[in-house]
Amino acid sequence: MMKGWQFTKTHEPLKMVEKEIPKALPGEVVIRTGACGICHSDVGALNDEGWMSLMNVPVIMGHECAGTIIEVGKGVKDFKVGDRVAICPTGPSGKGAPGYLYDGGFGTHIQAAAADLVPVPEGLTMAEAAAATDAGMTSYQAIFTRGGAKPGMNVALIGIGGLGQFGLQALIAAGVENVYAVDVTPQALELAKKLGAKKVVTDIKELKDKNLDLIVDFAGFGKTTTDAIQTLVPGGTVVLVGMGKLEFSVEVTDFIVNQKQIVASCGGTKEDIAAVYALMKTGRLVPKIREISQDEIPKGLKELEEGKVQGRLVAVYEK
Repeated sequence: MMKGWQFTKTHEPLKMVEKEIPKALPGEVVIRTGACGICHSDVGALNDEGWMSLMNVPVIMGHECAGTIIEVGKGVKDFKVGDRVAICPTGPSGKGAPGYLYDGGFGTHIQAAAADLVPVPEGLTMAEAAAATDAGMTSYQAIFTRGGAKPGMNVALIGIGGLGQFGLQALIAAGVENVYAVDVTPQALELAKKLGAKKVVTDIKELKDKNLDLIVDFAGFGKTTTDAIQTLVPGGTVVLVGMGKLEFSVEVTDFIVNQKQIVASCGGTKEDIAAVYALMKTGRLVPKIREISQDEIPKGLKELEEGKVQGRLVAVYEK
């Protein structure tokens, strides 16, 4: 039997359930969960009814998954039993994300499409591998693919949590020197300093004089996005990633007259995950991770909601 924390409805606590271990369907594998990251979007799903339309309930949550293959289905050629793999939650299979549309990594076993798998390199822990599937992948795509970050640009990141810490390190590793960090917690600001941010502040508007070409909003709490747009240089770009709140407002005159733009970024690709793994292997990207057990997941979600988590919180089943 497998067990996992199941979501049934907004404002209802997760419930520990037991199920039969799934079988590997054609083109799919069954993974014994090694680790699963915990994300602000998990908190959002528990607290905001808007997430219900994005989920196939009831479902075992957890979309940042890595583990070991224990069974392969018919037609799977590129993977075998014993392989260490991670699941791209926005992969090409069309199956969707674990933890939303099918049972994910808050459970001990996952049935996943082989097309969505990324090999985990030797030397990375399961916790590191899991965190990179969303926090790493999503920040990488938002900053470089959608935001077009490159050396010489002035860049600010709002939210130095799981995604922000990955993104900040990736920017510096890519040679972007003028990187600024915004967060409301002293611990996150201290982490940003240690990681190499040129300046840390609690409000994006404090960086108005820094001629910001690009602001990536990993928080997405409405006002953070509104203020980011107003802080940009003319022609600048805000990339919105966070879904702390599901709406924001725009001061239209400034937005249009100064020809600013806002783009959305959701997830990424298997190639983004592989690129993050490559950076992690070099030692230039070392995510701050706090490990907990499966039993501690509800407590961890509450701590994340209350802003008590620094870096990325990861439930670890095996190293």
